[in-house]
Amino acid sequence: MNWGKKDLLGISELSKEEILFILDSTESFKDISKRDIKKVPTLRGKTVITLFYEPSTRTRTSFEIAAKRLSADTINISADTSSYIKGETLKDTARNLESMNPDAIIIRHTMPGAPHMLARIIGSSVINGGDGAHEHPTQALLDLYTIREKKGQLDGLKIVIVGDIAHSRVARSNIFALRHFDTEIVCSGPPTMLPPHIETLGVKREYDLNKAVRNADVIMMLRIQKERGGTSFIPSTREYSTLFGLKKEHIEKAKQDVIIMHPGPMNRGIEISDEVADGPHSVILDQVENGVAVRMAVLYLLIGRES
Repeated sequence: MNWGKKDLLGISELSKEEILFILDSTESFKDISKRDIKKVPTLRGKTVITLFYEPSTRTRTSFEIAAKRLSADTINISADTSSYIKGETLKDTARNLESMNPDAIIIRHTMPGAPHMLARIIGSSVINGGDGAHEHPTQALLDLYTIREKKGQLDGLKIVIVGDIAHSRVARSNIFALRHFDTEIVCSGPPTMLPPHIETLGVKREYDLNKAVRNADVIMMLRIQKERGGTSFIPSTREYSTLFGLKKEHIEKAKQDVIIMHPGPMNRGIEISDEVADGPHSVILDQVENGVAVRMAVLYLLIGRES
């Protein structure tokens, strides 16, 4: 495939073939991370900026490690250490950064559509590191990569997504990606946390977690999005944990080889028990490892080769 895209703004903009191309490209980059010397000169001379207006551990660190393993120069900018606190607009920040000629800007922002606005006004490649409750494309890509790695395929699987789906950019991007494949997607959570017309996305809703996880191949847990008012949609976290917290008894209703996923950060004892998070079915740390390789592939495809 001739990859001619300038930006990665959302999974909804990618075809099935483009998603598979990224996943296939990831294979060689995962091998790099297993070497004694985890560095290749692929992006030598390139500059990558991370511009994060929301807190992040995994995504930001993962992108930074990915860029450095490809030998790119990396600069990290947080909102609380930027001119944002002096009143500078995102538009002006982006134009000032572009005048320094970076090759890629990875942005996380509270405002849905912020990466799309940036991509329209600057020539550097823009990667969406999460925009509000809208999308998180690289998380969906690493999730699909992990599912395919563990299951050997993406078709023919029952995938259950549980939690605060209405406020989750991870859920949205995963649904957009998975509906390209022959999968059964079931969303479970309190009625207040499931979008009213979620069936229009090609998924099923199930309020009873015990029913939702029956014969599941993949269970993907989500945290309550407290920063987007998630706790105001439930009576209490204790009640939420009782009804929608994943426990050992739920795993027993799923398929024997079910895998448990979580994009992090986890709220142990609320949406997932320690026993499950650290148990034999958990692939949560595999997701983190695969995130570096996926982001290496994305950076390479966008700025590391001729389109």
